[in-house]
Amino acid sequence: MHINPPVVMNREDVLPSATHMGPVTLLVGDLDALTAYYRDAFLLEVLRHEGERVALGRAGTELLVLRRNKDLPPNQPRSAGLYHTAFLFDSEADLATVLVAALQYGRTFYVGSGDHAVSQAFYFTDPEGNGIELYADRPRESWQWHNGLVRMTTDYLDPVEFLREHLTDEAREKLASRATRHTALGDQPAAVGHVHLQVGDTGTARDFYVNTLGFEITQELGNQALFVAAGGYHHHMAMNTWNSLGAGARVPSLGLGKVAIVLPDQDDVSALVDRVKSRGVEVRDDGAVVRIDDPWRNLIEVSAVHVP
Repeated sequence: MHINPPVVMNREDVLPSATHMGPVTLLVGDLDALTAYYRDAFLLEVLRHEGERVALGRAGTELLVLRRNKDLPPNQPRSAGLYHTAFLFDSEADLATVLVAALQYGRTFYVGSGDHAVSQAFYFTDPEGNGIELYADRPRESWQWHNGLVRMTTDYLDPVEFLREHLTDEAREKLASRATRHTALGDQPAAVGHVHLQVGDTGTARDFYVNTLGFEITQELGNQALFVAAGGYHHHMAMNTWNSLGAGARVPSLGLGKVAIVLPDQDDVSALVDRVKSRGVEVRDDGAVVRIDDPWRNLIEVSAVHVP
C-alpha cells in the first residue's frame, strides 16, 4: 500500500517540529492514594515529594505532577477538562510490562483497549476519575497519510494476545514478586505522548489550538473530535465533545491542573507569545514560563527546553 507523507501547511505560525508535551499536573484530593496508584500501578518513580506536591516520572523525566487541594470539589464528568493523559512507551515490551503491573494492582480501573493503526493503546481511570492511556507507537513509516490527515482507527486489540506476544519472561518473573516488581521496567524511559481534553465544541478548539497556538490538524471526526500535532506526529493533543458537548468554562475543581507544552528554545516561545497576543488572548509571561487559558479555562503552560 502506498504511504503518503504528511502535508506540511505553508504557514509561518506553526509550532516547531521538535515540540513535545511536558508533565501533566493533576489537582487531587488524596495525595497519598494517588501517588501510590501511579507509582505501583504504572511503575512511575517518585522523583520529588515537596509538601503538597509530588512529581512522578521515568528515567529522571517528570511525567505527572500531583498537587493536593482538599478544598476543591470533584470534577464533573460532563464538564470541560481532562479526557486522558497518554503515557508513551518506547516498545511493545515496555508497554506490556506496565500493562501487567496495572492489571495486577488491586484498585485499578481498566476501561479497554484499541488498535489505532498508528499505535496500540490501553485505557484506565484513576481513583479520582482522571483518564489514563498507556500506548506504544507503531513505526512512523507505517503511518498512512492522505491530504495531510493521518489514518487512525479504533479496532479491537486483544490484551491477552498482546501480552502473549510482547511480555518478556524477565518482566514476568519480576512482576511476580513484590520485592522486584518495581524493577520490571528497569531504567526504560517514558513520555507524555499526548494529552486529550474534553471541550464544549471542536470549532472553538480549532480556533485556539490551531489558529492561535499553532498546532496542525492531523485528523477530525466531524464535530466530535479534533487531533492536532507538530512535526508530523499523529497527535500531541486532542479535544472531543463525547461527554462535554456545550460545556462552558470550567469552575475550580479537582482534575486537570495544567497541560505543559515544551518548545525547542526561547525564540519559539517568544514567537508563540506574539501570535497569541495578536489574537487578543491574555498571556502571563514571567520570562521563563508562559501561561495561557484555553476557552474552557484549561491552563496551558509553555516553556523552552533551552532558556538563555
